[in-house]
Amino acid sequence: MSLAKNERQHYYNLKKGYEGEKHFDAMLEKISCECLILNDLLLKKHNTTFQVDSLIIFQDSIYMFEVKNYEGDYYYESERLYKTPNNEISNPLNQLNRSESLMRQLLYDLGYHLPIYASVIFINPEFTLYQAPRNLPFIFPTQVESVLKKMKSIPSKLNEKHKILANHLMSLHIKESPFTLVPPYNYDQLRKGITCAKCSSLSNTVAGNLCICKQCGYEEVVATAVMRNIKEFKLLFPNQKITTSIIHDWCKVVDSKKRIKRILEKNFTIVGVHRWAYYE
Repeated sequence: MSLAKNERQHYYNLKKGYEGEKHFDAMLEKISCECLILNDLLLKKHNTTFQVDSLIIFQDSIYMFEVKNYEGDYYYESERLYKTPNNEISNPLNQLNRSESLMRQLLYDLGYHLPIYASVIFINPEFTLYQAPRNLPFIFPTQVESVLKKMKSIPSKLNEKHKILANHLMSLHIKESPFTLVPPYNYDQLRKGITCAKCSSLSNTVAGNLCICKQCGYEEVVATAVMRNIKEFKLLFPNQKITTSIIHDWCKVVDSKKRIKRILEKNFTIVGVHRWAYYE
């Protein structure tokens, strides 16, 4: 669908942030010492919700990271952060301090008194920050590898109490984020078709047993592509019944309804008969 300018910017920011977090998650896998890594936690303390991008539990300490995928030139002035030339943005240090304080209180309530070392990680190699005071807990792109190397050398021997803590934090994780802002949409206004699994374009065409993207050339088995599209349909319309007709219309490029029906029968259970039949 077509998004308004502010909605497009919000989507871009979310996508950029998600990509940065996934990139840092992959880098954390290099840590070979004994530790527990929890990613993308959404927690609540004193009726206040806070997010932790990455949390690492060592034997005698906890490391917290706020990941930012900012790109371009920025400068720091009077405890404020600006994107050049003079566009002020939210200072991630405020978010970090708030999350660190709430996490410390939460740990105390759970009976843990491990020190927390919290930092903002700027993950994008094309990020530059001017005038940053040296005492800020900022880790810049050129410093990430050395920070990971230092964490690898932290003496750590975990016991059952550390695992209980990790499981307790995961159990407190809020699955439905109150911060999600999805623009209103309905079925009729959305463009139909099968998106390319590689480049996300709606340029797929069906040739025999394959979906082929005319934009990037990526090939995918038709049944796999249809199932992927059904998953997206269920996410967008959780209360809508899955029927042959609706999935045939949603996928668009698969000409045969019988083909859609065979895929549905193979992967779902049919409920009802004739025109009242649907799949779940």
